[in-house]
Amino acid sequence: MEKIIQITAGRGPAECTWVVAQVLKKVLEEAQEQQLETVLLQREGGQENGTVETASIAVKGEKADQFVKSWLGTIQWIGQSQFRKMHKRKNWFIGVFEIDPQKGALVSENDIQYQAMRSSGAGGQHVNKVSSAIRATHIPTGIAVVSMDSRSQHQNKKLAKERLLKKLEDEKLAQLKNHVGKQWENQLNIERGNPVRVFTGSDFKKNKVEKGYKGIRQKLKQDLRNEHN
Repeated sequence: MEKIIQITAGRGPAECTWVVAQVLKKVLEEAQEQQLETVLLQREGGQENGTVETASIAVKGEKADQFVKSWLGTIQWIGQSQFRKMHKRKNWFIGVFEIDPQKGALVSENDIQYQAMRSSGAGGQHVNKVSSAIRATHIPTGIAVVSMDSRSQHQNKKLAKERLLKKLEDEKLAQLKNHVGKQWENQLNIERGNPVRVFTGSDFKKNKVEKGYKGIRQKLKQDLRNEHN
């Protein structure tokens, strides 16, 4: 199972981009602890050193869905601004959103066309007289590679296929990054309040988030008691 998440500061100030950088580290660390594979698809640095405007991560593994759901929503950091020491604001918010992955079909052997070519050296001289070089073309996309490393046609065919698959994988990743980039409207949708996780201080310590209304009821009771005292 593969899930893709985007961590973004939205239109938040530099403090929010610092929070994104810290959350990115936490997500990667927690995923590793849970033995999930992660791939950093895209990362846009902020204006200040060590900050990140937005980052997108692919998470793979059996528990990827459960892991991603635990992060989705608003993340709150309570702390003093690292960049504006006199700034009074102490609450900063960023968002974590899920992005729908692009569906990509597996490369079929039937989609690859092999063509024998003459290997040529500098000045157009033939390295050998037989057609040992191989051009491999992915018919659906037209992407092609050539291998003339070996005197063996069989070996060149094998190398050409490996290179073609690598090139197709790189192309797929580039398209995915573009796909992710087009979904930056998520940056406009960060909701303040109801955070799924709360962190505090410069050490970015995790705080417990109250689930449901139990915490609210207890606070109301305490307020009532204080009023009667």
